[in-house]
Amino acid sequence: MPRLFRTFLTLCLVALAAALVFAACGDDDDDNGGNGGGGDIDISGVPELDDGVLNVGSDIAYAPFEFYEEGTTTPDGLDIDLAEAIAVALDVDIEFQNTGFDGIIPALEVDDFDVLISAMTITDERSEVIDFVPYITVGTGIVVPTGNPDGIAGLDDLCGKTVAVQVGTIQFDMLEAQNDSCDDDVNIVVFDTNPLAVEDLRTGGSDANFSDYPVAAEDAAISGGDLEVVDTQIAPEPYGLGVRKTSTELNAVLDEALQAIIDDGTYQQILDDWDLPDIALN
Repeated sequence: MPRLFRTFLTLCLVALAAALVFAACGDDDDDNGGNGGGGDIDISGVPELDDGVLNVGSDIAYAPFEFYEEGTTTPDGLDIDLAEAIAVALDVDIEFQNTGFDGIIPALEVDDFDVLISAMTITDERSEVIDFVPYITVGTGIVVPTGNPDGIAGLDDLCGKTVAVQVGTIQFDMLEAQNDSCDDDVNIVVFDTNPLAVEDLRTGGSDANFSDYPVAAEDAAISGGDLEVVDTQIAPEPYGLGVRKTSTELNAVLDEALQAIIDDGTYQQILDDWDLPDIALN
């Protein structure tokens, strides 16, 4: 075979191989959408995502919304799953920072993280400080000893009772407001975390625990028969992803990412996986 022909044939084979590799890479991009279907949302103008990471602040002690898998430092829960799905839609990585609920808004304001996702009910007072992207709707529940010895059925029945509640929550505010209509005030006992408040109820330090309804139901379910949740769900309100007032671009892409996971069914699947299909945003 003449040398010139052999050289020509070799060059052709190299070119063909390169074309096949390029085509294979192109196929992978089309199939995967860049990180599991993400990448369609333009985040180029979002300063918080310049590093390719969505940093999330969360009080990871509020099952089933956020908690650590037993014996690990791996966060789990409905909020965690939704946050991870949003990160996929944005085509970024995600990191969680465990932050006490009472200080979580101040921590967001000083840039400790990009967004708070922590079972936070949207209120007028909070909305004066930060902005929210609503994502689910949840009411408040009352946990009592099994058999409900005090016959507690709603807020009015908490007057004159000792109620354990987590600091900084909307439930604390609701109990304080309730005292305006009580002849005998609610004795509000405040704890740093909800599990501590539940333990106070379990050990007889209080008559009831007041928390978000899915959390109350979870606490009753895992109490070994010691506790039950009152059927009535009080004042359902939306939870929100919280961002700084200055994070307008981040707010916009979070809203877009949330809509994307609603449209593709991921959102409802996550709610179903946690047996909470009815808390979908109205």
